[in-house]
Amino acid sequence: MGYLLQGVWHEGWYDTAKAGGEFQREASAFRHWISAEGASGFKAEPGRYHLYVSLACPWAHRTLIFRKLKKLEQVIPLSVVNPFYGSQGWSFQADEDVIPDTVNGFGYLHEVYTSAKTDYSGRVTVPVLWDKQSRTIVNNESAEIIRMMNAEFQAFTDVKTDYYPVELRSEIDAINARVYSDINNGVYRCGFAGSQKAYERAFDRLFTALDEVEARLDPFPLFGRKPPHRGGLAPVYHVSALRCGLLQPL
Repeated sequence: MGYLLQGVWHEGWYDTAKAGGEFQREASAFRHWISAEGASGFKAEPGRYHLYVSLACPWAHRTLIFRKLKKLEQVIPLSVVNPFYGSQGWSFQADEDVIPDTVNGFGYLHEVYTSAKTDYSGRVTVPVLWDKQSRTIVNNESAEIIRMMNAEFQAFTDVKTDYYPVELRSEIDAINARVYSDINNGVYRCGFAGSQKAYERAFDRLFTALDEVEARLDPFPLFGRKPPHRGGLAPVYHVSALRCGLLQPL
């Protein structure tokens, strides 16, 4: 693990000692917004923005999924870092699935951060949405990146499906807050726990949330009949399988 301090890269693990062993996620630092008309200062335009991701990162996966769903592959180009997180963090060292940094020509992702803010302090994470025009990071919060892809690039895609409809936003926001806090981030609290007690608290919180999701979304048994496929969706995976480290397709 590593981080930037006043623009200088340092190696170092997450320090959980001050929080009783609890992993505490840093808030995403770049929270600008792309808008269709440009009132935000960042106008939606084809080719203007560049997405940096890692195929080893679940937070980045959601931006890749949305980019595909909305058919924005030709609108928002892509770079993919090496899946190995080395002493300098995410790199563009040549590998089978690496797509080099064709925008800035950097060798490490932390250079993208210091290019946007020379004295940046914090973790260097993916995904990153970069603006070629103003040469800065627009946003590095995956939930916000996918909402911009959903709504602000409609002029450049024939996919008009709205995955965040107004009438469902309050319910979506409530569910997302729970999933983000206790499931998405919950696995990190387990993995980076600095004490046994912190790990047990994180584990209980994670699987309580998974049980709630299971009860809400999956009425089908772990083994048995297959659920109907709706709208061409892929088979769901039973949440209980995660308890024993399995992903058992139904």
